Amino acid sequence: MPDYLDLTPKSPWRELRVSEDDRLTLDPKLAGSMLVQMHLIRAFEEKVLELAAQGLVHGPAHSAIGQEAGAVGSAISMKPGDQVNGSHRAHHQFLAKALSYLAQDGLDPTAAFGADLRDLASRTLSEIMGLAQGFCHGRGGSMHLRWEEAGNLGTNAIVGGGVPMAAGAAWAHRHAGTDNVVYTYFGDGATNIGSVLETMNVAAAWKLPICFFIENNRYAVSTHVDEVTAEPRLSSRGSAFGIPSIKVDGMDALAVYLACEEANRLMRAGEGPTIIEADLYRYFHQNGALPGSAFGYRSKAEEAEWRARDPLDALGRTLRDRQILGDEAAQALRQRCVSLMDEVAGELIEEVDGVRRVVPALWPDEDFRDFGVRGDLSEFEGKRFAEEAGFSGALEEVRFIDTVADVMARRMETDDRVVVLGEDVHRLKGGTNGATRGLSDRFPGRILGTPISENAFTGIAAGMAADGRVRPVVEFMYPDFMWVAADQVFNQIGKARHMFGGESDMPLVLRTKIAMGTGYGSQHSMDPAGIFATAPGWRIVAPSTPFDYVGLMNSALLCRDPVLVIEHVDLYASKGMAPVEDFDFFIPLGKARVVREGSKATILTYLAMVEKTRAVVEELGIDAEVIDLRSLDRAGLDWETIEASVRKTGNVLIVEQGAAGTSYGGWLADEIQRRLFDWLDQPVQRVHGAEASPSISKVLEAAACARPQDIERALRSLMADQGLPLDA
Repeated sequence: MPDYLDLTPKSPWRELRVSEDDRLTLDPKLAGSMLVQMHLIRAFEEKVLELAAQGLVHGPAHSAIGQEAGAVGSAISMKPGDQVNGSHRAHHQFLAKALSYLAQDGLDPTAAFGADLRDLASRTLSEIMGLAQGFCHGRGGSMHLRWEEAGNLGTNAIVGGGVPMAAGAAWAHRHAGTDNVVYTYFGDGATNIGSVLETMNVAAAWKLPICFFIENNRYAVSTHVDEVTAEPRLSSRGSAFGIPSIKVDGMDALAVYLACEEANRLMRAGEGPTIIEADLYRYFHQNGALPGSAFGYRSKAEEAEWRARDPLDALGRTLRDRQILGDEAAQALRQRCVSLMDEVAGELIEEVDGVRRVVPALWPDEDFRDFGVRGDLSEFEGKRFAEEAGFSGALEEVRFIDTVADVMARRMETDDRVVVLGEDVHRLKGGTNGATRGLSDRFPGRILGTPISENAFTGIAAGMAADGRVRPVVEFMYPDFMWVAADQVFNQIGKARHMFGGESDMPLVLRTKIAMGTGYGSQHSMDPAGIFATAPGWRIVAPSTPFDYVGLMNSALLCRDPVLVIEHVDLYASKGMAPVEDFDFFIPLGKARVVREGSKATILTYLAMVEKTRAVVEELGIDAEVIDLRSLDRAGLDWETIEASVRKTGNVLIVEQGAAGTSYGGWLADEIQRRLFDWLDQPVQRVHGAEASPSISKVLEAAACARPQDIERALRSLMADQGLPLDA
């Protein structure tokens, strides 16, 4: 029989229990401040549910009544420079962090509330109701609350979706040399989500100062935690990643505070992340003012048992027993909080013909609808733009891939905010293709080789970018991997600026390469342009020459919006002219390049298809204008150049290599026919790949991708339809 040896986890997993001595020595000022915060939050949440029941809150009202101790006990342990984010149920955490920020000397339970607290309540309630004076100008509502000044990084409607971004903020704090920490709050449901577990792993490996604060309220909507995991003590997750973990009574604000004090000590000392699991209970259903028992998934007896442990009553008893605050004073505090919320709500609501409604003047203007989908590019004012034709500096013929590495080296040399993340970017002499050649040795600590966890490291980069002190460059080894990180790419990065009111920058660059023709098959070969072009918030550039790569990458790194930089393996080994010493110019986002002038047809293309198209046109001797689009997003299309060409030629052919289903040209053709119909002599024609993704078979892969013969066939058809057939 074999011997079995018990293994000891690398990091401790403990339960914290408050002693009687802890209660006897609790600082009266701290205790009073915690009680004020909890009463304010309780009264606020009750007002939200009241308004929701009256139809005055559009969308969900995820209250956290019953969970106040977890938010207050943790937030009151933080310094002003610490930060938090959370999930959809986060009013209490948002308010707790904001209250601790506004009242850094504490709150007196017997004192009247100041204008700053009234303004906080008003702006938060306005946001939840979708009004213009809210923190995100009504865009975020109940689930997307952000107040950066107070350390609230933004709450999130995707369960677990904000966790990687919190880790990115933690990385930025550590990189800047501060001892600030970040708390990311999520529930039992999120604990089993890949982005959360991936982020725990990366945070532990990189020793990031982040606390994963689990509010274990036992129910993900109506599904009990015992139904979804064999280990419902969720802080056990820390043992898998070497993260010190603490389980605590989340209905006891003092217990939470003491646990957070210990977590803060570890994180500020550089010992990496921590996990706190707070056992607590939401009194109401997932959304709205009815208890869970009304929906049949909880018993009234269970609800009564938890209500008997109410965190406000528990802390109130401690203050009474310590003779810090009597019952009468506690009741007066409760009434002041309720009155404050009544007054704040009263300023937002009016009654007309017996019906309560939002004061019409408080709604955002409809003109605000699209504001902030992208920035205004004012960061480019006064910058030096250049094109290869007319470039005054020295040029030489170089390999495309060498230019990719050279321009990144230059930017990292001149801007210490630039950081590169991705799989194997720090090894293999510059990653799998050499794009980061030499950078790891020159810039230690800024070329971050990541685990295979696109969701986590993409979200971490987003957190870095939102912080503002970092300009992250994320490398996806292949664009198909965006589906693994789709939540971070589209729900988080792409929507962040607009969702949080239109004013929060997201300066992030995502590099990836199209690998059609390399035999890597259907899961490594897609062209992502069509997908990104239909998603809000992203800018897209596709350089086809080394010179253009320099200018467009510089612009991508300067831009305060997220930018997808698409490369192509066919171009890596190709040669073209690139600067010898001057790598500091820009090519404007939204400026196409006329590769070849002509008067009979306009051909729009990008990346590796530019040169292939030009060659076919030359071989056939067609009087066609070839335009390299370069910028592919909705805001970046150079309609001035496209329109001028179409007015001249009356005929359009769009050439792309990739599959029909995710085609970029399908959207572009529709837009051209809507905008330029009066100048078209025939419908827009297209060249694209097959419906199927490329296969491993060399023959089938070639058949799945658009080829020169497909371009020739389309050009012959285009010219024949003009009555100008080409010789066979």
